[in-house]
Amino acid sequence: MRPNGVHHIAMSVPDLDQARAFYVGLLGLEEVWDMAWANSPRMDTITALTGSAGRMMFLDAGDLLLEVFEFQSPPPEQVRPTGTMHHFGFTHVCFDVSDARGEYKRLSAAGVRFLSEPQESPNVCTLYGVDPFGNVFELQQIKGEAKLPSKVGR
Repeated sequence: MRPNGVHHIAMSVPDLDQARAFYVGLLGLEEVWDMAWANSPRMDTITALTGSAGRMMFLDAGDLLLEVFEFQSPPPEQVRPTGTMHHFGFTHVCFDVSDARGEYKRLSAAGVRFLSEPQESPNVCTLYGVDPFGNVFELQQIKGEAKLPSKVGR
């Protein structure tokens, strides 16, 4: 099987309203769909949970969707230490921006924690930040006509 592409990535957070305030209100992603569920055999089956309940939303991140879950049942548990990069699993989501330094200043002023100031290379300006739940996100600004790898081995 060869996939058609990436449709979405997903994360679980303990507070969907706080996630909405951060990802929609602060980062500027567009909320395109939301739903809530409880006592849903379908959701229990696809999540391999029993008696699950929660809320979720899809956010338009430009070239893919970010799916954000808040589980109310079973109670959510944190998987790894917050704001770290070296643990197994998905480490971060990267957002392409037009002005990485400007976003760093704006978001820092709003209280967002970053792992460093923006870092420059010939092709990209990049930095990692931490959302209110400890999830790492990256902001990258591709410089000029630089092309970063998108099709490995092609």
